[in-house]
Amino acid sequence: MSTKILLDEDEIPRQWYNLAADLPTPMQPPLGPDGNPIRPEDLAPVFPMNLIEQEVSQERWIDIPEEVLEILYRWRPSPLRRAVHLEKFLGTPARIYYKDEGVSPPGSHKPNTAVAQAWYNKQFGIKKITTETGAGQWGSALAFACALLGLECKVYMVRISFDQKPFRKLMMNVWGATCVASPSPETQAGRDILAKMPDTPGSLGIAISEAIEEAVSDASGQTRYALGSVLNHVMLHQTIIGLEAKKQLSKAGEKKVDVVIGCAGGGSNFAGIAFPFVADKINGAQIEIYPVEPSSCPTLTRAPFTYDHGDVAKMTPLLPMYTLGHGFVSPPIHAGGLRYHGIAPLVSQAAVEGLLTPKAYGQLQCYQSALIWAKTEGFIPAPETSHAIAAAIDEANKAKEEGKEKVILFGWSGHGLMDLMGYANFMDGKLIDFPLPEEDLKASLKSLEGLPKAPVVKSGRW
Repeated sequence: MSTKILLDEDEIPRQWYNLAADLPTPMQPPLGPDGNPIRPEDLAPVFPMNLIEQEVSQERWIDIPEEVLEILYRWRPSPLRRAVHLEKFLGTPARIYYKDEGVSPPGSHKPNTAVAQAWYNKQFGIKKITTETGAGQWGSALAFACALLGLECKVYMVRISFDQKPFRKLMMNVWGATCVASPSPETQAGRDILAKMPDTPGSLGIAISEAIEEAVSDASGQTRYALGSVLNHVMLHQTIIGLEAKKQLSKAGEKKVDVVIGCAGGGSNFAGIAFPFVADKINGAQIEIYPVEPSSCPTLTRAPFTYDHGDVAKMTPLLPMYTLGHGFVSPPIHAGGLRYHGIAPLVSQAAVEGLLTPKAYGQLQCYQSALIWAKTEGFIPAPETSHAIAAAIDEANKAKEEGKEKVILFGWSGHGLMDLMGYANFMDGKLIDFPLPEEDLKASLKSLEGLPKAPVVKSGRW
């Protein structure tokens, strides 16, 4: 039995997969302030045109540039591992596989798109990239990519994570990036929020506003903004995860996959592991696909599907997505990467179609699952990853109850070695669950008032 299924470097996927080409009902277009669909040139002050072309592409396969592959080879193809020790502990007939994205230099899946975005920006002549980060995984990944490609990097980090995870900030500094707590006094968006809520823990929506404001305010035109999740081109770059996993499962002798799981915040990790299997499901495969989110930030499980802004200051286009409202501020759970108010439009449309079955978990169950994992498999997962582990354990126990062999695959989005204070707080009994109260959800959804509605359109096949 192989517990590590590896690919040679010459087996790395050389194209990204674009789910937009195969959705039975096309995704609705982003809208501008006037309520009309935006044009590619409307995004030009924020993103380089070569990435805008990917954002709007309907091509199924998009070539990965050789220069990007040369950087990805530093850790890709990443291992597919079988969790045999967890299987034994649970006494399950299920076979549990996980795609180990923690082997990248920053320790998560985020560099898969950070490297690509930095490279495309450099090709376009950009000198500086601004961004936001929640838990710090995306910020450290972009800092890493910019260091390799010789670009300046500025990161606005959600304040609660800036305080909880100081070593993430230091990682960014080591790679030469500047990291500030958001909201900050450095932008008008930040100053406005601080005037209203001086003690706010911050949010990804606020940090996005600050990063975009700085990018579009550069009169030289040499600064652009990079997003670590949500947008189509980000989902695209992450599909290398699932494409590798399919090859590795075949090497392991698996004829089919029964369950695919990924934690879901903005959607990039989930899309990376799941979209190649969503394509199989569209074409008739019998697969259960679970995006797993925190119960404190229940975007897919409790929020409406409608048009909303991606940031608090409403600087982004209106996107068709499941959203808690752009004014949403999540409770301070430790899974900072899952605290976003919306979910990627491509993920949202796949959920509308019925291709996905969303789940939500409280952080206490997730941390308990993470400890079980650490004491069986040995690796310490990021708090975000623990959501996928919790769901995988539930599915393995379900297979045991049913007496069925199942193949379960999940995305190990990153290690938790920079998140140990969360573990300390959990083991000391200092953490609580933050299920989102209905009255708080209703209050947050008020930020959607006056915005266009997104009709729920689906094929009805699932």
